[in-house]
Amino acid sequence: MAATDPRTADPILPRAEHVAIIMDGNGRWAMRRGWPRLVGHRKGAERVKEIVRAAPGLGIRYLTIYAFSTENWKRSTEEVLGLMSIFARYIEREADRLSAEGVRMRFIGDRSRLDAKLQRLMLGIEARTAHHSRLHLTVAINYGGRDELVRAAARMCRDVAEGRLDPAKADEAALVARLDTADLPDPDLVIRTSGETRTSNFLAWQAAYAEFEFTPTLWPDFTPAELKSILDGYAGRERRFGGVGKA
Repeated sequence: MAATDPRTADPILPRAEHVAIIMDGNGRWAMRRGWPRLVGHRKGAERVKEIVRAAPGLGIRYLTIYAFSTENWKRSTEEVLGLMSIFARYIEREADRLSAEGVRMRFIGDRSRLDAKLQRLMLGIEARTAHHSRLHLTVAINYGGRDELVRAAARMCRDVAEGRLDPAKADEAALVARLDTADLPDPDLVIRTSGETRTSNFLAWQAAYAEFEFTPTLWPDFTPAELKSILDGYAGRERRFGGVGKA
């Protein structure tokens, strides 16, 4: 039997405490208006601010967003450099507000290919917000699910070879402990904007039991109201994790 609110006797619906978002459609949003793609990315960054601000009030404790994939390097040099500049500007301009609002910000992905200045900014805001817990904001930059798994497996192999890990304990838990998200819960809900219905190498391991929602809305048009609507729909889903549902 579902838990009920003692004040109203209404059922307490399950909440999506960890929401992961594939923020797609910035370039198309701009091109449909006859503007350069980077205009759409800048508009998308503004939307991130709005969604981050709204998340705690919607019951979200963990928000993970896909900002730049390992495949995005295939884009034009102008667009890649523009995106990196937008990331750096976001960190610089939002650091004070994020800290004041109790947001912990961290990054996942392979940082080795990123600009040295951007890496310093990332480390700086991670250290500055490390003690916050109102919202855990994780940004995936130069991230790919398969790449993450390969890196985690390589770490496990090194640890076995160098005697830090018993080969008999090289199991699922050992692999999870070496993922970029080792100290984060798996996502309850993954949302992709723009009408595409694929996961594009995002959280390949972590999203194995997540619910998915694909919306045609382009990311710059994705509002807190739509997010709330999706969360309300999630609350009505039955998550069985391989078990048997209600009759």
